[in-house]
Amino acid sequence: MPRVVVVLGLVSLITDVSTEMVTAVLPMFATLALGLTPLGYGLLDGLYQGATVLMRLLGGFLADRLRRPKLMAGAGYALGAAAKLMLLPVAGAGALSAAVAVDRAGKGLRTAPRDLLIATAGPRDRLGRSFGVHRALDATGALLGPVVAFGLLALAPGDFDMVFVVSFCAAVLGVLLFVHRVPEHRPPERPAPEHRVPEHRALKHRALEHPAPEHRARPVSLRDVAALLRIDGFRRLFCAAAVLSAATIGDGLLYLVLLRNESVTTRWFPLLFVCTSLVYLALAVPLGRASDRYGRNRVLTAGYGLLLCAYLTAILVDGTAGAMLCLVFLGAYYAATDGVLPAAAAPLLPAELTATGISVVQAAVAGGRALGAVAFGAVWTAAEGDAAVWTFAAALTAALLVAVPMITRSRDHRTEAR
Repeated sequence: MPRVVVVLGLVSLITDVSTEMVTAVLPMFATLALGLTPLGYGLLDGLYQGATVLMRLLGGFLADRLRRPKLMAGAGYALGAAAKLMLLPVAGAGALSAAVAVDRAGKGLRTAPRDLLIATAGPRDRLGRSFGVHRALDATGALLGPVVAFGLLALAPGDFDMVFVVSFCAAVLGVLLFVHRVPEHRPPERPAPEHRVPEHRALKHRALEHPAPEHRARPVSLRDVAALLRIDGFRRLFCAAAVLSAATIGDGLLYLVLLRNESVTTRWFPLLFVCTSLVYLALAVPLGRASDRYGRNRVLTAGYGLLLCAYLTAILVDGTAGAMLCLVFLGAYYAATDGVLPAAAAPLLPAELTATGISVVQAAVAGGRALGAVAFGAVWTAAEGDAAVWTFAAALTAALLVAVPMITRSRDHRTEAR
């Protein structure tokens, strides 16, 4: 495994400890401490997802245009750390929304440049494994963050400020590790086709005596970004990801449904994130390797089938057993989609636009999730939690029927990678 993949995984581990500490207490902080309704929290969760859309596109575009993915990713990590300090004086929905927007902007800015560093660190036929290792380390941080938050609130019940301060310290540690241990990497230029090289001996001799100046690729333009959607396989992947993500329920909202149904209690609420991350950690590498072997499209669509199982379990199986089974399906869904999606997109893209293309498809997912969060909050406010879950289960079933034929018509990614 390339060293940079492991280092980036450790950076994500530390950063996710910081982020998930906040994420684990945010639903309770928003609904209990600030008094937000399900619709209000749905809007906040929509902001949580949607704030990354433009920043994902900007981060990927600038990483390709400037050839400085480390610079863009580092700026994103720094924004995430600053957002933790913004949470300290929060006393209302407006200030909370601003802090969430800054945190998610940092997330969006760093994601595509970081994934570019991973995608170019090793051979393309092992992309699923590389992303799986990174996501496994990332999931370890997502597992530890809620545990730390749970411990802090057990020591000082209701002291959310202490959680935010410790979260900020962890975020700063992640920034320092990234700055000092991740090397700057410039994406390699695509070599000229071999058949264009003159074969005459005299020309070869002359070329050796007078080597041509180093080729410099022209800067990436917005026209190049728009041209990505004319790549047939990538366009199908983009559309399928957008359709499927619009029918997803945010983790916090799904956990609130479990809380309202008394499948879990307030005391154990932060540990729901731990269980999901534990399953994600256990399955990220095996499912990443399976995507390399059996096809990334197949694993990706199977992941959304697992998400549908999570929805049905949340409303059909009562008690602790139902909650645990729901979390198993949810963690398996993330393991089958989070790292597999950029691994599926990368081989379809030109080398000089890899970060941009990854950011485009991830922005589609973030935008779909933002719409889904707002819609779920609205349905829950108009009806009830179980009715809202049934509605989204039907929507996800319809999305799968649309997306599966679309995505399976793309070329097999194993062949593309080889």
